[in-house]
Amino acid sequence: MATVKKLIVEVVDARNLLPKDGHGTSSPYIVADFHGQRKRTETAICDLNPTWNQVLEFNVNPSDVFGDMLEVDVYHDKSHGPTTRNNFLGRVRLNSTQFVKKGEEALMYFKLEKKYLLSWIQGEIGLKIYYVDEVIPPPAPPAPPSPPPPPPAPPAAEEANKADPTPPPAEAEVPLAPASESKNETAANGEKSEAPGEKVPEAEKLESPPADTAASPVGTAPPPPPPPPPAAENPPPQQQVETALPRPPTPRHPMSAPEVMMATVSGSTPQMRVASGGLSPPPPIPPPPLARNFSVASTESIPIDRTSFDLVEKMHYLFVRLVKARSLPTNGSPVVKIVVSGSRISSKPARKTAFFEWDQTFAFGRDAPDSSSILEISVWDPPEPNSMDTVSDVGMQHFLGGICFDVTEIPLRDPPDSPLAPQWYRLEGGGAHMGDLMLATWVGTQADESFPDAWKTDTAGNVDSRSKVYLSPKLWYLRATVLEAQDILSPSWMPPSKESSFQVRAQLGFQVMKTKPAVSRNGSTSWNEDLMFVAAEPFSDHLLFRLEHRLPKGPMTVGVARVSLTSIERRVDDHKVAAKWFSFEDPDQDEGKRAYKGRVQLRLCFDGGYHVMDEAVHVSSDYRPTAKQLWKPPVGTVELGIIGCKNLLPMKTVNGKGSTDAYAVAKYGPKWVRTRTVSDSLDPKWNEQYTWRVYDPCTVLTIGVFDSWGVFESDEEKEAMRPDFRIGKVRIRVSTLQTGRVYRNVYPLLVLTPAGFKKMGDIEFAIRFVRNTPTLDVLHMYTQPILPLMHHVKPLAMGQQEVLRSTAVKILAAHLSRSEPPLRCEIVLYMLDADSHSFSMRKVRVNWFRIINVVARVIDIFRWIEDTRTWKSPTATILVHALLVVLVWFPDLIIPTLAFYVFVIGAWNYRFRSRNPLPHFDPKISQAECIDRDELDEEFDMVPSTRPPDVVRARYDKLRVLGARVQTVLGDLATQGERVQALVTWQDPRATGIFIGLCFVVAIILYLVPSKMVAMALGFYYLRHPMFRDRAPSPALNFFRRLPSQSDRIL
Repeated sequence: MATVKKLIVEVVDARNLLPKDGHGTSSPYIVADFHGQRKRTETAICDLNPTWNQVLEFNVNPSDVFGDMLEVDVYHDKSHGPTTRNNFLGRVRLNSTQFVKKGEEALMYFKLEKKYLLSWIQGEIGLKIYYVDEVIPPPAPPAPPSPPPPPPAPPAAEEANKADPTPPPAEAEVPLAPASESKNETAANGEKSEAPGEKVPEAEKLESPPADTAASPVGTAPPPPPPPPPAAENPPPQQQVETALPRPPTPRHPMSAPEVMMATVSGSTPQMRVASGGLSPPPPIPPPPLARNFSVASTESIPIDRTSFDLVEKMHYLFVRLVKARSLPTNGSPVVKIVVSGSRISSKPARKTAFFEWDQTFAFGRDAPDSSSILEISVWDPPEPNSMDTVSDVGMQHFLGGICFDVTEIPLRDPPDSPLAPQWYRLEGGGAHMGDLMLATWVGTQADESFPDAWKTDTAGNVDSRSKVYLSPKLWYLRATVLEAQDILSPSWMPPSKESSFQVRAQLGFQVMKTKPAVSRNGSTSWNEDLMFVAAEPFSDHLLFRLEHRLPKGPMTVGVARVSLTSIERRVDDHKVAAKWFSFEDPDQDEGKRAYKGRVQLRLCFDGGYHVMDEAVHVSSDYRPTAKQLWKPPVGTVELGIIGCKNLLPMKTVNGKGSTDAYAVAKYGPKWVRTRTVSDSLDPKWNEQYTWRVYDPCTVLTIGVFDSWGVFESDEEKEAMRPDFRIGKVRIRVSTLQTGRVYRNVYPLLVLTPAGFKKMGDIEFAIRFVRNTPTLDVLHMYTQPILPLMHHVKPLAMGQQEVLRSTAVKILAAHLSRSEPPLRCEIVLYMLDADSHSFSMRKVRVNWFRIINVVARVIDIFRWIEDTRTWKSPTATILVHALLVVLVWFPDLIIPTLAFYVFVIGAWNYRFRSRNPLPHFDPKISQAECIDRDELDEEFDMVPSTRPPDVVRARYDKLRVLGARVQTVLGDLATQGERVQALVTWQDPRATGIFIGLCFVVAIILYLVPSKMVAMALGFYYLRHPMFRDRAPSPALNFFRRLPSQSDRIL
């Protein structure tokens, strides 16, 4: 059924508007303009915080749906107040890419903008904007034929007709304007607004009946009745819109001239064969499916142009598409066998309809497009019609006929060339004397649209070996605030005076959370706690709330409340959602007879302003909030060409031979891609190219390589459950890529296993970042917060974030594992680093060395200062003296000098920047080359531990030793801080007296002596020659070390 897209703008309210009527208030109204259509709301009289709750409806032009702007203007009505014109109160301009479909809308408040530079505007407006699809009603039945002319009327009747010539109302005079438009919608600022139905297209004007015919008076004598008009001659307005749309032509099958086909028999020269005149040509081939598009965005409907595969090498394939056959002398299900370049493959058994249908495509690898060989295609009738055996004995099958092609005569096709149409070919030999086979054959590349679903020689025909694009489900944070409960009745066997303890247990799928216990005496209790869940679209589950009575023997369920997720409101900011009451019902009774057990007040909402984290923040590939209304336009695209792997290690043994069935997985944002699985190859070649939109350059693209067991899933039930082995992965940060430059390098695949660190091979890929926004917009991204605003306005605790992240990873793994072919759970967990926060002594050591490496730069600065003050380089020390004099006498030069020094350092280091491949995993930084076996075993151990008690005890003792060192460092830091506090707290009266007396003397000196002289004296004193120094520590340091601390009071 045909539909029409509409844009719905719900004008809810406005806040804090400017007074414009001269009496401290305003009478605002809204004017919305979309694609030339203007609508307005009613006027809110004398209200600076008006509420409208009006719905404005606009027609959407499908061709411009992603480029239109919606402008919402706020005006003060001049008819209310002493003003003489409609004063401008502000406006909002929104791009149509920010709008969502029905069901995803949320109330958003937009800050009003200025129209001119010197305008004074304030306030904000609340809107709900979304698309809906309205169903076009079916066309009206054809009008009945005109009645015959009436007989001549008597004179009295003619006089009556002349006296009352008013005709009755006709359907043609019904206005085209929608009935929902009010009088206020027809004018804004004194101008007439144009309704969507007032503009009649040209096609509509041509099809409408003449005006004089529709408005002919009744009293006049009608002309002779014309023939009955067609049904579309006088349609209603909605029908006229529908008839103006172009209709696809109806396919026809006329008898055409005989087809001319080319084929070669047994390698001979090509022969021209003419089909018999009695054979009608096949019906027209339906349009091919859309070209393979690796650039589909995750949750957007904007198509991206198909990639040109310019980052990878072209791989030529010989494509053979089998469509159907006719006139075969068999009642079974024949199969087709194809032999080319040493490859032999059989098709699936034919499906018997009016023809024998296969509709299969095969892709045979070719070293070059001009490789010379013979393509043999034969049709066989197997002994068992339903046999699926592709290697059955030829002697047990009946040969029906075959065709041979010279590959040098097969055309070369490279998209965007149109697909090659299949043709009928006469079978030679065998029992099919009049049999024909429809097929198409061409030489193409991996960019061909038939390639993804085709049988390929390098994948051994496995169904799960196809390349695939996966989209992560849209995840939301569900916030459930449990406020209070009423009418709670304690069990009858409990004394009424005794306090009862209750808690609420909330469950969403496998997620279970509880409130703190609360005491109730009079049947009412309150909690006011927030419970956070992760929910995935589409929302099909229910949120369950169980009221539990805490007893010594365990909790007892008092009542259950069920809330549908589809009824929960969505929000994009921190505005409060209205609380609702839900009744508890007895869970032990039937569905329709459950007793009332109390009620609970809940505040439920989906928080779309958060980014649901499924990756660690420092390696995340996306930081956008869940709500699409808050998304910013992309800054560019990143293109990845996965070329292949080299020197992979055998991952399994098949028939006594080492084998690897490798495939690659790439993840960026919500879009996952998986290459095809290349069977039994240690140097697999994929040459597949994919594209992602980039919304933040400071994100990470992850590429992983895995070994598949899918080829052997049909052999044994036990092997089907084996996980896919991880071979390694590489991370690329988009911000390290220069715009427009292609990075093609080979990266090592490193993996840490329980047996130790191992290099599994190398992966080669090319990557390119293309910027499609101005440079200033990209640089502006670096000044914005990484996470959305809600993470800063209402932040989540660190522990809560880790729990929610673990939940999100489980939901993603379960969702992607149900795809076809599945993306297994172990792959998702490895790509998302689900175990990255587990304890590891190796990671503790790595982080310690990272801190030492950072502090080493500061230590180098202090060493340089110490070398300067000890006159190791007299020239440098003298220059420092001169610099000190300049900076003391001209203190305004201190900050510019420091900034210029940092600039010189950065410019100098530019010469030594890394020109090696992009940064990736470093085994030296990871401390993976010299890792201890016991520490490695501890890192891969689960929680709780599965090791013997002696091993766990040894680990605990080692952890205690490490804990003692950390304890000592923390104690030293606390001691230094307490000594600073002891300077003025009189814990040591003598020390405090010395310190405050010295401070008084310093204050008097600084009051009397210029500060420049004091700074000069202190600088020269600090840089004095070693011959004037004492080898003992300074008096100030000795004084500080003698101050007391709280360490002597610890037991």
